[in-house]
Amino acid sequence: MSAGATLQAQIAVLGAGSWGTALAIQCARTGNAVRLWSRDAGALARMGTARRNQRYLPDAEFPASLAVEGDLARAVREAGDVIIAVPSHAFRAVLTDLADVASVATGITWATKGFELGSGLLPHQVARAVLGERSNIAVLSGPTFAREVGAGLPTAMTIASPDEAYATSLAQRLSSAKFRAYTSTDIVGVETGGAVKNVLAVGAGLSDGLGFGANTRIALITRGLAEMTRLGVALGARNDTFMGLAGLGDLVLTCTDDQSRNRRFGLLLAGGATPEDALRQIGQVVEGYPAARAVLKVARREGVSMPIVEGIHSALYEGVPASEIVTGLMTRPVRAEVDG
Repeated sequence: MSAGATLQAQIAVLGAGSWGTALAIQCARTGNAVRLWSRDAGALARMGTARRNQRYLPDAEFPASLAVEGDLARAVREAGDVIIAVPSHAFRAVLTDLADVASVATGITWATKGFELGSGLLPHQVARAVLGERSNIAVLSGPTFAREVGAGLPTAMTIASPDEAYATSLAQRLSSAKFRAYTSTDIVGVETGGAVKNVLAVGAGLSDGLGFGANTRIALITRGLAEMTRLGVALGARNDTFMGLAGLGDLVLTCTDDQSRNRRFGLLLAGGATPEDALRQIGQVVEGYPAARAVLKVARREGVSMPIVEGIHSALYEGVPASEIVTGLMTRPVRAEVDG
C-alpha cells in the first residue's frame, strides 16, 4: 500500500499458521486494515516484534496495516469480514467462539479444507450449524502455496459463496496485480475439491516415493479427479467446478510440488517412516491424513465408488503396502473411462 493511501476496510484473519499469515499479508497489501489472531499469545508477540512470522513465513514482512491481536473480541470488533484459516479439526471450535463476538452482519469466510471427521459435514454446513443462516459466507480455495502468496508471486484462486454479490465484493477486496480471485456460487463443489485433493496428494507422494514414475502419477491424478467429481456431484456440486482452479488446479498443484505437506507426507511414508514420524518431521498439520478417513466415510454414506481414496486409506490405516494398492488399482476390471 502506498504512503498516504486510505484503508478500505478492516479484515480479521483467524489463525496464524502459514496460510493464515499469507492471507493476512495479502489482505493488507490490497489496502485493508488487518488484524491477525491466534490462540498462541507467545507466537503473536514474537510476530508483532519481528513484523513477520519467523516460523512459517520468515521472508515475508508484514505490511504496516497488519496488526496482531490476541483477543478474539477485539480482533473482530470492527471487522467487516472475518477470514478463518485453521485446520479442519479446529474449525467448529473457532466458529463457536466467533458466534459470541461477531456481528450478524459480519462476513464469514474460511480457507479451511476438509469434511468434519465426526459428522461428515462440509465446512459451510458446519458454519450453518454453528452460526445459523446468514448470506455473507464464503470459502477461499484453489491452487495456492502460502510461501508464494507471502512472497507476492502471481497467484489465482477461487472464492465461492451462495451469494454471488458477496463473492464478487470479497474477490475485489483481495485481488491485486499479482493475486487474482475468481468467483463461484458452487460452494459444495469448491469445498469437496479442497477436501479430496489432500488425500490424493498423499497418494501421489506414496507413488513417487516408491519410484512408480510419471505415468503412474498422472494416472492417479486423472482418475483421482474422476473420483473427486463423482463425490461432489453426488453431494450436489456442479460437474464443471472440478475442471477449474478449485478442482483440477488445486489437485495438480498438491500432487506435483514438494511444497505440499500432504505430498511430502506420502514421500516420507514411502521411505519407511511411520505416520507419527512423518508428522513430526513435517512439523505442521497434514490434512490429508485424517481426511482419508473422513472422505471415505462420506463416499460410503453416499454410495460413491472411490477406489483410489480407499486404497490410500488402506495404506495409511490398515497397514496394506502401498505397492499392493497401486497393483490392485492397475488390475481392476476393464471398463469405459467415462463410467469411472
